[in-house]
Parts: sequence; structure tokens; C-alpha cells
Amino acid sequence: MRVAVTGTPGVGKTTATDGLATDLNVLHLNDLVREAGLTEGTDEARGSLVVDLEAVSARLEGREDILVESHVAHHLNVDRAIVLRCRPDVLETRLLDRGESEAKAAENAEAEALDVILSETVDRHGVDATYEIDTTDRSVEAVRSDVEAVLAGERQPSAGTVDFTGYL
Repeated sequence: MRVAVTGTPGVGKTTATDGLATDLNVLHLNDLVREAGLTEGTDEARGSLVVDLEAVSARLEGREDILVESHVAHHLNVDRAIVLRCRPDVLETRLLDRGESEAKAAENAEAEALDVILSETVDRHGVDATYEIDTTDRSVEAVRSDVEAVLAGERQPSAGTVDFTGYL
């Protein structure tokens, strides 16, 4: 099984996937991209690397039993896609607390309110393979438990259950 854990930067993807009780190999895609140079360059306006998704896909080709964690993981071929969500005002505070610029924090909060990653995930994988989990004000253990329930097939797909459009 191939699984993506995705979401806007700051929703808790890395934290939630560290220490998961799973037989899947957990891959933090941002680490691989940096270590293997799987980029198309740098987005100067955002101060971030641009992931070469074709190179990443080629690198992961043939790998099964993998869970890929990244804000771009939903662009990969996977069997299930888990989208972690966070209320935009909380997300913006998290990003500012970790040193992101006000502009970057505001841009990501707006993207979260607009369901950007959820929409991309549903477009690519469909509603039957998309699982939405709200991380706002929840413990790491509770979020991890929800992810583990998806992996075990104990949780139904849930695209569209989280709505932050009121924050626009």
C-alpha cells in the first residue's frame, strides 16, 4: 500500500507521522528532496525549493508499503491520501512561531481556508481515497490514532468534512 500524508505547511504532518505504529516505511519527502537534490530550483519569492515531482516519482517507482509525508505528497501515485487540516488562524500562529514570515504565514492560512490541498487531493485521487483529519487543538496522539485508523482500514474516506471557509 502507498499512502500520502499531506496538508498545508504547519498542520502537523511531520509530527503526526513520527512514531506512527505502522509497518509502512515512513518517508519524509522534504528530507529526500534536499538530500538527493530532487528540485527544479528555488522559488525566490517564497524562499523555498521547487520539488521536481517527476524525479521524485521516478525515485519512488516500484516502492510499495510506503507512507510519504509532505505538502506535495498528494501529487504522487498513492492508494490513500490523508489530508491533515488546521484552522487558519491557528495555522498562521504556528507558522509565525516557527519563524516563517508574516507574508508566508498569511499565504498558507489563506490556502488552508480555501481548501487548496484538499481540492488538489480529491481531483487527483477522488473522494473514495481521500481522508481528512482536523489537527486543530488536538493532541499528537489523537491525530496519530486517526492516521493509524486510516492505515488499518478502520476509518471511512472523509473528504469535505472540514470547513474553514468562514475564515476568509
